[in-house]
Amino acid sequence: MAILLAGGFAGWYYLIPNSERIVPDYDRAHPILYGGQELPFGALVDDGAVKLPLGAIAEVLGSSESLYYEEATGSIVLTTVDKVVHLKTDALTASMNQEPFELAFAAEVAEDEVYIPMTPLQELYGVRALVHEESGIVTLFAPGQSIQHAETVRSSAVRSGPTIREPVLEPLAEGAEVRIWEEEAGWYKVQGNNGYIGYVPKRDVRLTTIETVAEPERAEGFVPWEHYGERINLTWEAVYSRNPDTSKIGEMPGVNVVSPTWFELVDGSGKIRSKADSQYVAWAHKRGYHVWALFSNSFDPDLTTEALGSYESRLSMIKQLLAYTQMYNLQGINLDFENVYTKDKENLVQFVRELTPLMHEQGQVVSIDVVPKSNSEMWSLFLDREALARTVDYMMLMAYDEHWGSSPVSGSVASLPWVERSIVRLLEEDHVPPQKLVLGIPLYTRVWTEQTGADGKVEVSSRAIGMETADQILAERDLTPVLDEAAGQHYVEYEEEGATKRIWLEDGKSARARVQLVRKYDLAGIASWQRGFQKPQIWEALHQELQVRP
Repeated sequence: MAILLAGGFAGWYYLIPNSERIVPDYDRAHPILYGGQELPFGALVDDGAVKLPLGAIAEVLGSSESLYYEEATGSIVLTTVDKVVHLKTDALTASMNQEPFELAFAAEVAEDEVYIPMTPLQELYGVRALVHEESGIVTLFAPGQSIQHAETVRSSAVRSGPTIREPVLEPLAEGAEVRIWEEEAGWYKVQGNNGYIGYVPKRDVRLTTIETVAEPERAEGFVPWEHYGERINLTWEAVYSRNPDTSKIGEMPGVNVVSPTWFELVDGSGKIRSKADSQYVAWAHKRGYHVWALFSNSFDPDLTTEALGSYESRLSMIKQLLAYTQMYNLQGINLDFENVYTKDKENLVQFVRELTPLMHEQGQVVSIDVVPKSNSEMWSLFLDREALARTVDYMMLMAYDEHWGSSPVSGSVASLPWVERSIVRLLEEDHVPPQKLVLGIPLYTRVWTEQTGADGKVEVSSRAIGMETADQILAERDLTPVLDEAAGQHYVEYEEEGATKRIWLEDGKSARARVQLVRKYDLAGIASWQRGFQKPQIWEALHQELQVRP
């Protein structure tokens, strides 16, 4: 009998709802909740003004990429596809796309966290915040987020767990409104008016409306290439000490963009040296070419570290480039940063994120040159190709120098299998959209010299030559090229003064094969290095191959 009574009491106990009231114990005065979960951050709330830590904003946006804090200067830079907002801690003046505006509350640093006022966050990203006065909880909502609303059909309670034996966080009268975040074994995970997250039996609520958090207004998307159906056919104009005599430049059928190497970094403050020439621009426009002037970091890693390392020096570079594009009536900027420390990877991405919206505002195309992926710190590993591709209009893959000038072994400048692997790696590993990827192709080759020294070791050296020089060598020595199946190119070798000479030829065959890869992977086009190395008929060969349709 006693056992039966005990069993009955136990059953009765588990059927009786727990009436205990508790208040959740948060570590922060203003805990932040998002999507039904507590984030490991707290907000600052003062007289209705809400400030959020950068970490919480990154959680809501799904990435910290558009949020940048520079501790040395107190600069905070927020970016979108069309806006760059700059704030400074403890300052009420900010700027958007270089236009100043006033904040009601300043950004600040508290307990090693950077806090940003809600107003620019809502306007820029569409993030919303709801402060629950009773509990101090701050609930965040992301743009585009769907929120299921519901109301109780009878008196109920929000409990700390999905069972009636869990204590009560908030009693609910009939008709009380809640937000539903999840469903679990006959219970809804909900949030009531006081902000607490808990559980309500499904039978106690009725689903009502679904609210979608508004997206911020965006400017009409920038269109970088208006020649629909026509691929990019760019050629770089290498300008060293002086600009070319354009009267001596022959016809280049199919070319639609020229990129003169006009701008280069001079010092760590961001000063840029210009070799721009208005006569060259006028000539290019008369021929129907767009001009995307190249800006390089002078391949100086220390200057690059300094220039990319502060908001002020990055802004200085951006302002100069904006001025030059207007002064010379350019259509774009091509970035060529090489020989860069890996530690500067993030700062290079940030520079591009700050530059691109302002360039787009002036109608300028932004492209960046990258080398094929390798383990080289200074030439490859510093490039965050995936992040860069999300921002720029085009990415030029410089698919040449497979065997560089001082290579210890002879070989092709750009064998076809190596080029194709380089393309595939960017598409598959770095998720570069094919419509943004431009294949860089060489118009030059190298004459390799292999000389056996007194010690019996083979010493290798090379010199770069253009296509016409290569043809002259073939004619003078009556050489007949053979096909190197592995490289996918024509090849010749000959003996001279006791040394073996080798040339993997760049010609119509190799040029067409590279363009066929562009078509195979549906890339944006080609970029050739450099004008002047080609023989005249190569332009027509490239153009015809680019026009082939499946």
